[in-house]
Parts: sequence; structure tokens; C-alpha cells
Amino acid sequence: MECLMDHIVLNMKSDEEMIHFYTKVLLLKPERIEEYYAGKVPFPSVRMNTSTIIDLFPKKMWQHNTQTGKINYNLNHFCIALKKQTWEDLLKRLQENNIDIEEGPVLRWGSRGTGTSVYFRDPEKNLIEARYYESQEDNEKCLLSS
Repeated sequence: MECLMDHIVLNMKSDEEMIHFYTKVLLLKPERIEEYYAGKVPFPSVRMNTSTIIDLFPKKMWQHNTQTGKINYNLNHFCIALKKQTWEDLLKRLQENNIDIEEGPVLRWGSRGTGTSVYFRDPEKNLIEARYYESQEDNEKCLLSS
């Protein structure tokens, strides 16, 4: 199966320190930072390249998971972007292997705009998001500062 890393999500305790580190120390391009501070989006991101971002989740988004009753630690989840047919084939394999889909299909924002995602866990209970973007154009374009 061929896939691309779409994004990873890091839980952050200090918004300012994390944003500073990723944008000023590592020099990654900020995404939605101003919108985050203005309360327009729930989290900021930084861009690693044209197809991969790092989402930075503030404490209110990860401190306590009310569904499982567990505390989430540093890595929240990772996402792979697939072609639609490959995504549909994956859903069939998940079902064939009795792997529960915890959430989805749902629309979520990622490195190439909004895509359709499902969430499931690996054997170590790491949360994985698998998504596709509706059009080939969405799969290829970079939506900087969106």
C-alpha cells in the first residue's frame, strides 16, 4: 500500500513555547497561528513540507479524554492520506480484521484542505487517522495559510 504522511499531532502544555520552537527554532512555516490566538480555530499548525503538517493541540483538547477516561500524552495521533479507492479498500480490510472504527467518516482539515477521515487504533492502541481528499486537485495543491 502506498501512502503519504499527512500530519502528526503533538499535545502541547505551553502554546507560546511550542509555537516559538517550531516556527523560530526549527523555522517551520506557521499555519493558522493568528486564527488560533483569535479563537477562530481550535489549534495551530506548522508546515514541514507541501504535504505534511504538525498540528499543535492545546491542553484543553487533550488533557483528559472523556470517552476513554484516559489521559493522552504527547503523540495524539497520526494521519495517512490515501487515494479514495485505497481508503475504501482499507475500510474493508479493517472490517475483515475486526478492527473498530472509533470515529468517522468525518470531514477534517489537514495539510491539503478538508478531507474525509476515519480513526482506528493499531495493536499498541496508537490512534491512526486515514483520510482521502475528494478531488485529485485537492490531493496535489498546497493550501498555505488556510
